[in-house]
Amino acid sequence: MNEDIFNMELRKFLKKVGVTSQREIEQAVREGIDAGTLKGDEKLQVKATLTIQGLPLTHDIDGEISLS
Repeated sequence: MNEDIFNMELRKFLKKVGVTSQREIEQAVREGIDAGTLKGDEKLQVKATLTIQGLPLTHDIDGEISLS
């Protein structure tokens, strides 16, 4: 395994996860506010699950996002 290539590929993947996750969360929150299902002052409980096909890895990341 080439550690440098692995590190660069891992960083690219994590950047993609961060950017796309933020976009999806922002869109869902805006739609929730527009639809009236969110007021805009909530604290949202969030969970991300990381899996890798072919490896025995399942890792959950829990958190909270405050809207105000």
